[in-house]
Amino acid sequence: MQSQAQGLTRGLTARHIRFMALGSAIGTGLFYGSAAAIQMAGPAVLLAYLIGGAAVFMVMRALGEMAVHNPVAGSFGQYASTYLGPMAGFILGWTYAFEMIIVCLADVTAFGIYMGFWFPDVPRWIWVLGIVFLIGGLNLCNVKVFGEMEFWLSLLKVGAIVAMILAGLGIMVFGLSSAETAVGISNLTEHGGFLPNGVGGLIASFAVVMFAFGGIEIIGITAGEAKDPQRVIPKAINAVPLRILLFYVLTLFVLMCLYPWPQIGNQGSPFVQIFSNLGIGSAATVLNIVVISAAVSAINSDIFGAGRMMYGLAQQGQAPRGFAKISRHGVPWMTVLVMGAALLGGVVLNYLIPENVFLLIASIATFATVWVWLMILVTQVAMRRQMSREEVAQLKFPVPFWPYGPLAAIAFMLFVFGVLGYFPDTQAALLVGVVWVLFLVVAYRLWCKPRVVVAAEVPTSN
Repeated sequence: MQSQAQGLTRGLTARHIRFMALGSAIGTGLFYGSAAAIQMAGPAVLLAYLIGGAAVFMVMRALGEMAVHNPVAGSFGQYASTYLGPMAGFILGWTYAFEMIIVCLADVTAFGIYMGFWFPDVPRWIWVLGIVFLIGGLNLCNVKVFGEMEFWLSLLKVGAIVAMILAGLGIMVFGLSSAETAVGISNLTEHGGFLPNGVGGLIASFAVVMFAFGGIEIIGITAGEAKDPQRVIPKAINAVPLRILLFYVLTLFVLMCLYPWPQIGNQGSPFVQIFSNLGIGSAATVLNIVVISAAVSAINSDIFGAGRMMYGLAQQGQAPRGFAKISRHGVPWMTVLVMGAALLGGVVLNYLIPENVFLLIASIATFATVWVWLMILVTQVAMRRQMSREEVAQLKFPVPFWPYGPLAAIAFMLFVFGVLGYFPDTQAALLVGVVWVLFLVVAYRLWCKPRVVVAAEVPTSN
């Protein structure tokens, strides 16, 4: 399998990979989705992020064990094919690629809306077309160019979050607030208590919380293009989950200390609330810059992730052969072009279909995210079961708390599926997700299975 990654250029450093994961996982889920999670669980949402973060960390360690053991393009899609069978790899790989496309559709549309804040007279499609061509062009360049852009975009987002935390602490410590509401830790226990909506509210918030962490698995996708992956991947995995956890938990802690939790989100983005409370008149402009960088960063990472996954699928005969073509810069150019075309077509559909249908399609991303994590965990367990004790002892980045840690994370992912199916607002996501998986099973049977049989018969005829 090592040979499958030889066509790609190893130009991503630890700095690039670390910030790529930060950029993928810190975005809409924090800037906007956190308000919805707070309304569901109240201050207890902090527990939800802690529990969810622990589960995601186990996913990342499971992926890290496999990526360091065998750093290839296609990452967990190829691992699933190896240890669970070709059909599992096909379903996992295409589900991840489809998830990235869905998220990109939302992000390019959001970019057009954000630009309309400054240029309301310019048609939205012009901005969408421009950003698709810009990001597509950057993804066709050497992978180091992509990594540098993602580093600076993610740095801007991280800087905005740090500024918000410091501003919030300044309000709490120095009394800089001009609002009449009480400020302090007491806001976490008043207004209905720490668990105002009961355990049911806490459980319901997991649907939003887990989606917010989505995208961090791109670390595994970078293994095929990382310099010294056996050193870089462990450093990135060990650093990023803790930082994301701190960003989410500490940010929401400060936010809920500044405002009674029922008020959060009523005045727009939580970021706007904090900047406005400091008397910054250009709060909307500041936020617009941040969300634009978040959207561009997400589009950038998602095109990269989907493209490399489809490249790996093509290497295994589970996607058109054109997806495996490499440019002189070591980039799978066909996948970038197809992603760009999908985004342009999606923008057209966004104008044609009703809003509720668009939201229904976007909800597949929630199912797909948890499905991908579940399959990563199951694949790692299958890999361990096929290894001898000597091979396990030679692993350079073994998953901690084996076997109880991965098994607990698997149980938690199944629990999240149960959450999606139990609450009416998320039942559609589970239903559409199940239909999607069944569709891939049928597609594999009709398309890939005959190809595998023919490939097996060729050597015997010579």
